[in-house]
Amino acid sequence: MRITTMPSPQILLDKIQALPPGRLWEVEDFVDFLSAKSRRLAALDRLLAVAPALEAAGAPAISEEEIQAEVDAVRAGPSCCITSDLWPGGAGM
Repeated sequence: MRITTMPSPQILLDKIQALPPGRLWEVEDFVDFLSAKSRRLAALDRLLAVAPALEAAGAPAISEEEIQAEVDAVRAGPSCCITSDLWPGGAGM
């Protein structure tokens, strides 16, 4: 039977502390997963909030392929790297 009220942080801490040490990694991974999910949903909410303004401003719609290309580019990381000798002051940066 699932309780519908939110558990207190202390109850969660007690349960976590009762776990064998090897299981703590799983708890941490799950918490990281939940945090990332929350950030993704918040980003989607922000995007959906500005979508009507973009449409009203006449911004062109983007395709699924363009969206996927942007996602892939972000996941791949920077396309170039700035080495320390390019910064003012050289390698001392």
